[in-house]
Amino acid sequence: MRKAALFSLILLAWPVGAAAAKPPVLVELFTAQGCASCTDANPYFAKLAERPGVLALTFSVDYWDYLGWTDTFARPEFTERQKAYVTRLKLREPYTPQIVIEGREQAQGLKTAEVDRLVRAAAAAPRDPPDIRFVGPRRVDVGSGHAGKGGADVWLIRYEPRAEVQVRAGDNRGETVVQKNVVRQMERLGPWRGRPQAYRIPTATDDGLKTVIVVQQPRGGRVLGLAQPKS
Repeated sequence: MRKAALFSLILLAWPVGAAAAKPPVLVELFTAQGCASCTDANPYFAKLAERPGVLALTFSVDYWDYLGWTDTFARPEFTERQKAYVTRLKLREPYTPQIVIEGREQAQGLKTAEVDRLVRAAAAAPRDPPDIRFVGPRRVDVGSGHAGKGGADVWLIRYEPRAEVQVRAGDNRGETVVQKNVVRQMERLGPWRGRPQAYRIPTATDDGLKTVIVVQQPRGGRVLGLAQPKS
C-alpha cells in the first residue's frame, strides 16, 4: 500500500509535459595503476573531463594486480562492468586503457583522435532522456521515458575529482599516477521500466565525493540519461 501511494504521489507531483535537459556524454576510462601504457592515457582523459557537455569517469580494474602492484581504487564490480561492455560490444577480451562512450562505442585509450570523434558524434546524436530530479540528499526521482526492451537500471556512482597515488611496485614503480574523477562507489538503486519512480540514495562512504545518477540498459547497455545534484 505504501509503495502504491508513493508512486501515485510521484505521478501527481511530476510536471505535465516536463522535458529533460540534454545530459552530458558519459565517457568511461578503464585503467589500472599497474598498467604501464595507462599512465599515458591519464593526461588526455583529464583534459577530456574538463570539456563542457562531458562527464568522464575513471574505473580502476583489478586484473593487472598480479604484476606486483595492487591498484588502490580497483574493485571487482568495476572489472565486471568492463566485462559486460566486452560482451555487449563483441570484443575478444578486456584491455586497458579502454574508453567507452555512452555504453555504445569504445576505443583504445591512447587513440585520442578516435575518442574525440566518438565523443563529438555522441554529443550530436538525438537523445530523449528521462527527467532526473534530486529531492534532498537522500532521494532521486526518475521520470517517464522509453526504457527499451528489458528496461533499465538506475545506478548511483560516487567519484573522487582528483587522486594521486605513488606506485611502489610493478611496471610503474616509482611513478606518481594522477587520475581524474576516480570512481570509488557504485551501487544499483533499482530497475526502471519507463514510468516515474523514486529511489533512495544511500549515505556516502567517504567525504568529498561527487555523485552522479546513471540510467542505463542492463548488462553494459546504452546510457539513457544521467544527472548530478546541483552544487
